[in-house]
Amino acid sequence: MKHRIVVLGAGYAGANAAARLARRLHPADTEITLVNADPEFVERVRMHQLATGQDLKRRALTDVFAGTAVQMRLARVTAVDAERKTVDVVDADGPGEMAYDTLVYALGSAAADCGVPGVAEHAHDVAGKQSALRLRERLAGLAAGEAVLVVGGGLTGIEAVTEIAEARPDLEVSLAARGGLGDWLSKKAQSHLSKAFDRLGITVHEHTEVAGVEPTGAVTADGRAIPAQVTVWTAGFAAHPIAGATSLRVSATGQIVVDDTMRSVSHPDVYAVGDAALAPGANGTPLRMSCASGVPAAYHAADAIAARLTGRQIPQNKIGYTAQCISLGRRDAVVQWVTPDDQPKPSAVTGKTAARLKEMICKAAAWSISHPTSMLPTRRRHTVPAEEPLATTV
Repeated sequence: MKHRIVVLGAGYAGANAAARLARRLHPADTEITLVNADPEFVERVRMHQLATGQDLKRRALTDVFAGTAVQMRLARVTAVDAERKTVDVVDADGPGEMAYDTLVYALGSAAADCGVPGVAEHAHDVAGKQSALRLRERLAGLAAGEAVLVVGGGLTGIEAVTEIAEARPDLEVSLAARGGLGDWLSKKAQSHLSKAFDRLGITVHEHTEVAGVEPTGAVTADGRAIPAQVTVWTAGFAAHPIAGATSLRVSATGQIVVDDTMRSVSHPDVYAVGDAALAPGANGTPLRMSCASGVPAAYHAADAIAARLTGRQIPQNKIGYTAQCISLGRRDAVVQWVTPDDQPKPSAVTGKTAARLKEMICKAAAWSISHPTSMLPTRRRHTVPAEEPLATTV
């Protein structure tokens, strides 16, 4: 019987994991199924562009994986039973069940309201395609002079607010951040960021805690009101809740706790990659939720699975960071060089050069998804009999 590998989620992490497994394992011995609810690959790092009216290249997953050793199943995952080793799904034919021998969990994350009242009811987000499209429609309906507030001073918030300000210079655009604007960046990067915000006319509310969101804007912890016709929430992300409803060991954030091979610490037949995993990176620092973490984690998990199934040595975890890339509209950006454990170095690339570099990185990430059989090396090895059945550890 073939070894059944089921990969849940076809984002950057899941799609790359499935493709790499297909390049590592011989199809005579393994059956790889990739499950995803959306029929298209969602280029999540461009959701702020989609929200501001830009059209993104469409990539049908059935076309992407046609002719590969990966079977594509369009279905929504509703539950995982880690003891029975099954996944419940709903597709066009209704509810169904899939059995696995090895599971790769890559269901990602969604916007989290962080317990702030009114976020779910009144705020938009750019965490996924459907929410970005809803924001796109709302922004298109705004009249000149109306206000947009982006809450959250991290990478997503900065990219969203600058994209909106550039696309709609007729709007009053502002950002509310808990800390200072880009205060984790180098001085060079912070200076460029400040100039970009001034150029785009963005009002910045620094050191501001938003305590509630209303139809007319936000209310801060000290009782101030920030008026806005549209509020965009980028202040938090949470892992998909399915893992938290299983017997898998998860963190307080709902992420599956894994070892340095991306393997669940409680169920060795389950691997987690991308935003769904609480994974150790350089110096033991947990990997942050990002494409920069998800892709190398997916490669590493696939290589570890293949090594275990084929009786080869498991590769060492060398996942670390090189840069944080922040777009500031279409013609400006900051590329902050960082240490492997994500601490900023003094040097950074800014302006049009950084924008071109950021675009090149985004295109390369999407290209790897669109060409799953083109990435090298390809060494399809046969599996070997396991010395003993995998046992659940506690």
